Amino acid sequence: MNIVLLGPPGAGKGTQGERLAERCGIPKYATGDLLRDAIRLDIPLGREASRYMDSGELVPDDVVLRLVREALESPSSARKGFILDGFPRTQVQAVGLQALLEEKGLELDAVVFLDVPEEELVRRLTGRRVCLGCGAVYSVRTNAPAAADTCDECGGRLEIRADDREEIVRSRLRVYRESTQPLVEWYGRSSTSLHELAAVGSVDEVYDRLLSAVGCS
Repeated sequence: MNIVLLGPPGAGKGTQGERLAERCGIPKYATGDLLRDAIRLDIPLGREASRYMDSGELVPDDVVLRLVREALESPSSARKGFILDGFPRTQVQAVGLQALLEEKGLELDAVVFLDVPEEELVRRLTGRRVCLGCGAVYSVRTNAPAAADTCDECGGRLEIRADDREEIVRSRLRVYRESTQPLVEWYGRSSTSLHELAAVGSVDEVYDRLLSAVGCS
């Protein structure tokens, strides 16, 4: 299965995508993770991307497309398919993905749009904390660590990611509305199966809706 998860920052694409990937045995690629890895490794693509990510702007399409191509050419994707989390974000990226899939004789089985009200997204993102040691993610509202600012898994220090501060979050949501939200309509006009999901409620409730949408049991 080849699946795209669309939705604004904080909609739960990462959480739900991980569960879906494990359930269906499909590798998941989050472009945010691909970009952060490139930055951590200090490669040229990473240095270029960091200037945009730190200010809440979209990374240029050609940079992201090159990272996604590398991911989709991995052996696991060739055997099992893929779940894309956070890509495409613009129509240019969507067209680029379509061209890449056609080049490889593939097509998308489903595009799922996770819809969440904006103020709920702000609450979710500003309450997120990430471990500097192991990368574990917590929420001060729904999944708080036992000790404040300390990871339950490795004892590492928790911090707010630079792009999860409120002013950056609102900038990211503005950019999303302008550049990514129109993709829902774009995919709706294509032959791809588009599913619009209310991504509110418990994690399990949203997950059940997602399984039903993509037909993975």
